Amino acid sequence: MMREGQFRNLSGCAISGIFSKDGSRFCGDKIVQSIGVMHDRSNGLGGGFAAYGIYPEYKDFYALHIFYDSRTAKEECETFLEEHFDIINLSKIPTRKIKEITDEPLIWRYFVIPLPTRLAESQLDEREFVVRCVFSVNTTIKGSYIFSSGKNMGVFKAVGFPEDVGRFYRLDEYEGYSFTAHGRYPTNTPGWWGGAHPFALLDYSVVHNGEISSYDANRRSIEMYGYKCSLQTDTEVITYIIDYLNRKKGLTMKEICSVIAAPFWKTIERRPKEERETLEYLRNTFASQLITGPFSILVGFDGGMMVLNDRLKLRSMVIGEKGNLFYAASEESAIRILEPSPDKVWAPKGGEGVIVKLDGGENNGY
Repeated sequence: MMREGQFRNLSGCAISGIFSKDGSRFCGDKIVQSIGVMHDRSNGLGGGFAAYGIYPEYKDFYALHIFYDSRTAKEECETFLEEHFDIINLSKIPTRKIKEITDEPLIWRYFVIPLPTRLAESQLDEREFVVRCVFSVNTTIKGSYIFSSGKNMGVFKAVGFPEDVGRFYRLDEYEGYSFTAHGRYPTNTPGWWGGAHPFALLDYSVVHNGEISSYDANRRSIEMYGYKCSLQTDTEVITYIIDYLNRKKGLTMKEICSVIAAPFWKTIERRPKEERETLEYLRNTFASQLITGPFSILVGFDGGMMVLNDRLKLRSMVIGEKGNLFYAASEESAIRILEPSPDKVWAPKGGEGVIVKLDGGENNGY
């Protein structure tokens, strides 16, 4: 009989990302090809993608991607949506039947904008209104799960190997300026459709390789600010931390890297005075958002992508560039399958955030 340590793959999971810095759109089959190279890093219990710039004709509306367990859940959720949003368009998300993907739920897509009367009554800004509606559906309507809620972007995920998930969702028929991907090897949580990566809220999406040892402390802290962690995975809390720090507290993505992968105190002490004071402020003020444990993450957001390792670099991450294209992946092979001769390839240091944005996007608030 094999013991746990003989088969448990603690460095498993694969992540990959492609970003076009000038905003030119490319076909989704590229990200499927990239993540497929790392097939052996996942075990078929979850795969998924986040894609940005894919809905230009509906770019001013929130794209809600929803799983339903039953038609009853769908009817109840749609009643809720009609009471809170103007639904511009709704349809099933196009898929193709393949033998590798089974037991799929009902998968629907809605392009919506908050009803002006409801928004005014709530006394919330538009994005906070959408977030609260997402949590309301996910925690009170049994069998309904909104897994994507941003503008001009969408998450596509399922139980299966990521290359099969990509074929299932027909990603070759989408074009965008940014894609991230994940192949899951769950070690502590079950494989189910909602638990696959990416996790998303508004336009923030996270794919993650690793394990968060500070999860309980992070979860208790973030739930104090109205977030609901109910999806049985530690990655969910990373998404909410980033939303909280960026959207609610106004931190830049660079500052967020210095919060969730904060330098050690002895490292901070050696920095120049102005930088040291900033790092001390971030570390003290947002101590509960420090994430410990081995991790590498790709964060997608409107107009950009962030790459980050834990401060000890206990999970792999490689970055490559070729002209206008930026690549990040768990393995260099996932970059070279798309670009055999990159201009530059490197591995960022532990805790060193790498942030790429659309040309001219430095002042977009991220």
